[in-house]
Amino acid sequence: MTAPTTPTPAPAPTPAQPPEAAPTGQVADRALHAPVIAWFDEHARDLPWRRQEAGPWGVMVSEFMLQQTPVSRVLPVYEQWIARWPRPADLAKEPPGEAVRAWGRLGYPRRALRLHGAAVAITERHGGDVPTEHAQLLALPGIGEYTAAAVASFAYGQRHAVLDTNVRRVLARAITGVQYPPNATTAAERKLARALLPEDAHTASRWAAASMELGALVCTAKNETCHRCPIAAQCAWQLAGKPEHDGPPRRGQTYAGTDRQVRGRLLAVLREAVTPVPQSALDRVWDEPVQRARALDGLVSDGLVEPLPGGLYRLPLT
Repeated sequence: MTAPTTPTPAPAPTPAQPPEAAPTGQVADRALHAPVIAWFDEHARDLPWRRQEAGPWGVMVSEFMLQQTPVSRVLPVYEQWIARWPRPADLAKEPPGEAVRAWGRLGYPRRALRLHGAAVAITERHGGDVPTEHAQLLALPGIGEYTAAAVASFAYGQRHAVLDTNVRRVLARAITGVQYPPNATTAAERKLARALLPEDAHTASRWAAASMELGALVCTAKNETCHRCPIAAQCAWQLAGKPEHDGPPRRGQTYAGTDRQVRGRLLAVLREAVTPVPQSALDRVWDEPVQRARALDGLVSDGLVEPLPGGLYRLPLT
């Protein structure tokens, strides 16, 4: 007697793919790379960190400075910085307070301390040369995923997804069909950016730079100039009639009257001083004593200001 056979279970249904997980071939069919890179070749700004003589260190310095800061403000500070510290070892020899002083009014001065820390680590661990590997870059103090990917891509021509605000806005409009990306970078955005990467490393690095420039010059946050866009005919947002943003409110940046403004004024006094500054000189920059004290305490806590005996303050020496 033949034993009864066990019924073969029906295969489980394949779950539908979410839009952001579209296969690479489908995304590539949009033919975004060639027109955007061709547009970049013709319209890219001649910026000093894009020139060959800038080298990996120039690229790294620019990436630190450009975070949340427009190119027009960065250019003079960058030029002075590179002239004074053309290699990481040159900066590493200086006290961190000198980096804060040279940072000037770029804002978010903790970036200056982080760049100084990265220069010290590059000098100690890598013989003064900016490392080539993404993992080595990521291991440097003050360097996160974006900066590591940007330096690896722009300085060394490697294949990495480089997601700054401009690129995220281009992908949100061209691929997802919405006016603005989420307030914070999501896993879905990273997945889409990786799916969009050209397979060839050189083309991928050009795509990273080109899509960033497109967001900076054409696909801007306000007053976008779609008639100048090389992929306007393929843009999902344009094809949908450019619907208004209906997500969470976009974060606006305020400055006047904030602790950031007070911190900036306190640091301005210390940057101009060649000797330690008394408390009385700092008291004159802001009338409200509680906010002024809070801002000064924050600067000390962040390592941007060093308190000394006798109520004196200076930029940090160690």
